[in-house]
Amino acid sequence: MEKIAFFDAKPYDRVWFDRLNKDFEIEYFESRLRPEAVRLADGCRAVCAFVNDDLGAKTVGLLVERGVELIAMRCAGYNNVSLEAARGKLRVVRVPAYSPYAVAEHAMGMILMLNRKLHKAYIRTRDFNFSLNGLVGFDLHGKTAGVIGTGKIGRTFIDICRGFGMEVIANDPYPAENSGINYVSREELFRRSDIISLHCPLTEDTKYIINEASLAMMKPETLLVNTSRGSLIDSEALLNALNEKRLGGAALDVYEEETDLFFQDNSTKIVTDDILSLLVSRPNVLITSHQAFLTREALESIAATTLESLHDFFAGRELKYEIRRD
Repeated sequence: MEKIAFFDAKPYDRVWFDRLNKDFEIEYFESRLRPEAVRLADGCRAVCAFVNDDLGAKTVGLLVERGVELIAMRCAGYNNVSLEAARGKLRVVRVPAYSPYAVAEHAMGMILMLNRKLHKAYIRTRDFNFSLNGLVGFDLHGKTAGVIGTGKIGRTFIDICRGFGMEVIANDPYPAENSGINYVSREELFRRSDIISLHCPLTEDTKYIINEASLAMMKPETLLVNTSRGSLIDSEALLNALNEKRLGGAALDVYEEETDLFFQDNSTKIVTDDILSLLVSRPNVLITSHQAFLTREALESIAATTLESLHDFFAGRELKYEIRRD
């Protein structure tokens, strides 16, 4: 029975992997995969990693030295993997799609909460404060939603927006054919949108797609939503726009410096990230902890797809979800 080293393991990960796994010995580690933790993979030909694991060139090189042949990413993103270092030495697979509904619905949930101040209303009424002062929002119906990235998640989010009676405009370097989506330039999207939602991968072209220049194009009432990757947004530029009241609000499920903070309890620690601390304190900012994927259906699909790739690898079959540097 092949042994798999499973890093950054959480209780909700184990539920479906334990339920669906019949053929592998999975050793779960709470530690993230990074150079210092590579020794935990001794005796394993495959490791399973997540979005905030360090899979840079150093980690990849150490894994190769220990005989690891496969990195199985149990997520869609792979910007934390050095594909150049892995090329020709070990193979990398991912989960390209698990539940687009999970992420798209979370994005809309954050919009509704931020716009209608539901989080503030909940806290007030817990103290029997039933005042409505400061809770005014706006109708989504008739407003314009700008969607950057029209893969499965982006298109699902578009469907949700249309259900609310919103006009939708989008931007993507690879437009979805015969989709009926109204594609516009980024500049037009930034200028026209009342809500902007990010659903694109993190690449060299999309890093800091939201920056001082793009924020300057937006309406002062615009709500910005990010459920994709933190580094799509220049956080300092975002904070400046919020402080100067050039943006209506931000709903963030991801943050560019989240690696050592998200997915764990830091409530008894002093968080020294000043930008995050200031964002958390702003009344028009809503932050969740990279939670958008977290539904039963998505977790089951992630486990099933990852185990399918592991079976294919050890059986010598084609890897349907392999990532190649070329």
